[in-house]
Amino acid sequence: MEHGSGEINNINMPEDQFRTDTDPPACDTGDSVVGLNRQQPWRKDITVRGIVASLMIGIMYSVIVMKLNLTTGLVPNLNVSAALLAFVFIRTWTKLLHKAGFTTTPFTRQENTIIQTCAVACYSIAVGGGFGSYLLGLNKKTYEQAGVDTPGNSPDSYKEPGIGWMTGFLFVSSFVGLLALVPLRKIMIIDYKLTYPSGTATAVLINGFHTPKGDKMARKQVVGFAKFFTGSFVWAFFQWFYSGSGTCGFTYFPTFGLKAYANSFYFDFSMTYVGAGMICSHLVNLSLLAGGVLSYGVMWPLIGDRKGDWFPSNLPQSSMKSLNGYKVFISIALILGDGLYNFLKITFFTARNIYTTSRKNPKTNDSNELQDNLQRNEVFLRESIPFWVAATGYVMFSIVSIIIIPIMFPELKWYFVLVAYVIAPSLGFCNAYGAGLTDMNMAYNYGKVALFVLAAMTGKEKGVVAGLVGCGLIKSIVSISSDLMHDFKTGHLTMTSPRSMLVSQAIGTAIGCVVAPLTFFLFYKAFDIGNPDGEYKAPYALIYRNMAILGVEGFSALPNHCLQLCYGFFAFAMLANLVRDTSPKKVGKWVPLPMAMAVPFLVGAYFAIDMCVGSLVVFIWHKINKQKANLMVPAVASGIICGDGLWILPSSILALAGVRPPICMSFLPTKS
Repeated sequence: MEHGSGEINNINMPEDQFRTDTDPPACDTGDSVVGLNRQQPWRKDITVRGIVASLMIGIMYSVIVMKLNLTTGLVPNLNVSAALLAFVFIRTWTKLLHKAGFTTTPFTRQENTIIQTCAVACYSIAVGGGFGSYLLGLNKKTYEQAGVDTPGNSPDSYKEPGIGWMTGFLFVSSFVGLLALVPLRKIMIIDYKLTYPSGTATAVLINGFHTPKGDKMARKQVVGFAKFFTGSFVWAFFQWFYSGSGTCGFTYFPTFGLKAYANSFYFDFSMTYVGAGMICSHLVNLSLLAGGVLSYGVMWPLIGDRKGDWFPSNLPQSSMKSLNGYKVFISIALILGDGLYNFLKITFFTARNIYTTSRKNPKTNDSNELQDNLQRNEVFLRESIPFWVAATGYVMFSIVSIIIIPIMFPELKWYFVLVAYVIAPSLGFCNAYGAGLTDMNMAYNYGKVALFVLAAMTGKEKGVVAGLVGCGLIKSIVSISSDLMHDFKTGHLTMTSPRSMLVSQAIGTAIGCVVAPLTFFLFYKAFDIGNPDGEYKAPYALIYRNMAILGVEGFSALPNHCLQLCYGFFAFAMLANLVRDTSPKKVGKWVPLPMAMAVPFLVGAYFAIDMCVGSLVVFIWHKINKQKANLMVPAVASGIICGDGLWILPSSILALAGVRPPICMSFLPTKS
């Protein structure tokens, strides 16, 4: 799911993060449908209609994931959905042209792959660009929420968001990651045969679309997508009329009573999270609910009763020395415990797999390969990307970044940026290798390590800004290089040229560097971003800033007794992961995911209820008709998410224009 990143896409949960049984059973691996050796030049795969489709899909998904970023930080994997929309867009386009009497070039699996890659690269900037985490953590509101009197939170350690500097930062930091691992693509895709589950699942879907059987399947999915897209959009439009101002509308419906509502337990009719719940696994959704029950159902009421003992009674609840401090720092403890465990786990698996692979007899590599695998390898290697091109590009982009970043942020010295770019390729390799084995993108962990180290080394006056910006640099390089390797895997299985994949990724990244800041400011100007009592809480901005403060000040930033609770939850996160990985599957599947549990600790339980509703729909659907559910769940979930997400555009425009909803629907207790 910050995989978002939102932080939870950035969570990129363990192997079972996203349900694989909902991926359409288009074909086994696509082996039987890609046997033809593609002859056309790689430039033919990149078309004007493809770029237009990528732009439209990228913009729509940027709006959707930005909303998710700024509400809970929970962003599900939308790659399969992007591939489906690419197919829908081009097939609709070609049919309309045919009816008008025009001829068009055939729509191939390669073009489908290119569009999907470009669109995902575009909206990935909105997911991982720090708009809901490290960049937003620099603004004045987050600085004030962290406590103006908090040691380490120096008065000049904030920078207000701006389209200009955010766009520039993205351009100088995002393109470096595209070239970091290009020379290693053969080793990781062909020699080590890493699976990259998300990349493989996307390739399976695309290969399945471009067969006679797949075309019929796609039609059903398109109809399902269109129905639920329309229904979700109309429902969002209907809700707007009752949302008035303040806490009005269906979003604040006290489903389980006013007492439960006060503790964030209610269903808020958000179709975005219902759809996200349909995509995410049952374990993720139940872990979110467990975190909500433990925090807002048990812990916060109990700690709130200790007011005047554990923390001063005259402090507002939003103070870091009050109840909010426990919410933030216990969330951090869960995130760090889960991150450390998974980092050690991935490091172990990576080292073991490299050792095992190196001991295999290389002579057996090609003799047993299927003919279509050989053809895939031939296409993958024929369209090579020269080492000198990748190396020269990496050095040039690094030099530009080393010069510009310290000018934009004087707190981060040029030699820190230089060191970051020297060590980034090795960190990127470790992350991409682990992602190939487990589908876990651990970039956020590397970013957090950089955050703590830079904050501590820079000192009290400038440490917070240096830590947040340095976190963004490392995370961007490591994450983008891993995402590109996923795309190379998809391209390998669909027989798409690596050159066209790299170019489409670069085009998508460039589009994203422009679209993401504009999308962010659409929200930033239209809504109250960062309000802990509002809809757009942006929880990870506060979490990241407090991590930087911890790096500067250490444990002195924690409220009373918070350190002991943090120790306990850090240990719980490590132990829960260990139990899940070592116990029998029947037991392990019920152990919650600490990273998922951490989100409602700060945000509340309402969105977890939405996602569990989505999970319940999928569960019932599988019981009624498993085959149809496998086929339709991704399309229906995508339609629900896109319909609700697209309404954000007109609602934001109405808000900017000063047009208010005509009705305020709110709920009050009955007078005695």
